[in-house]
Amino acid sequence: MITKENILASAKKTIRSESESIAKLTDYLDENFSNATQSIYNSKGRLVVTGIGKSAIIAQKMVATFNSTGTPSLFLHASEAIHGDLGMVQNEDIIICISKSGNSPEIKVLVPLLKRFGNTLIAITGNMTSFLAKGSDFVLNTTIDAEACPNNLAPTNSTTVQLVMGDALAVCLMEMRDFKPEDFAIYHPGGALGKKLLLRVKDMLEHTLKPMVSPEAPVKKVIFEISEKRLGVTAVVEDNKVIGIITDGDIRRMLNDRDSFADLTAKDIMTKNPKLISSTAMVVDALNILEDFSITQLVVVDNGEYKGVLHLHDILKEGIV
Repeated sequence: MITKENILASAKKTIRSESESIAKLTDYLDENFSNATQSIYNSKGRLVVTGIGKSAIIAQKMVATFNSTGTPSLFLHASEAIHGDLGMVQNEDIIICISKSGNSPEIKVLVPLLKRFGNTLIAITGNMTSFLAKGSDFVLNTTIDAEACPNNLAPTNSTTVQLVMGDALAVCLMEMRDFKPEDFAIYHPGGALGKKLLLRVKDMLEHTLKPMVSPEAPVKKVIFEISEKRLGVTAVVEDNKVIGIITDGDIRRMLNDRDSFADLTAKDIMTKNPKLISSTAMVVDALNILEDFSITQLVVVDNGEYKGVLHLHDILKEGIV
């Protein structure tokens, strides 16, 4: 009988089974792992990751992780390799071959071909006596007791531990290369993380929209400037120095407090000492200032010279938050 309780029990059993398989990997790590990692680090070539079936999918994920963390990598499908794609492997490349059994027909054909070229071969396998293990320079043990699948057939625990072993390699290589968040961002310039680490205020300034009025400007002109530039604010500038700002909120409050504003000028209603930021500052730092002071605009100033206005909405459009 299928019940909610049975479903949850099955899910928990699967998660426990896979987590236990991952935990056992620490007992399998030895000099093969450290030597394999050192070989990849010292290599002048690329890292080629190959596999077949579900292991091929894991190989593709590993390649994505390696490439984004500073290890140039490419994916080679084991079955396609023996039908022409082996030509993508260069002399100095290091190869990782992933296979649970290490004895599939494609692997038995591929391994001798790879060794013929003299490339270093790293095996990730759950069978330490397999054809793949015996033919490799380094063997990373991903043995499991059983799959989480109730029939012990569908790759579950085996592919999970393969993936974790690949992550362990990638993280070790990152640490060896002193790979920093700024380096990661270079490989992800279009993502949210990349923008947080790379985007500067000057990259977001719209120089054609630079609202500004003089201290003596009548309020009517102030309203026109705010409306025309569509940033909800204008800087009050004297001798090219920002001495204050006026927001649309300031205008609304003025209208609520007075019946007439014909005699008022910008300096009468401006807010002095506005929050400033340099155009070279990171946008994420600008965002933190906006949040800390519960404001929506920052005046951008370089060496005292007014450069423009950065609006919270523009930051949100970039998807940084």
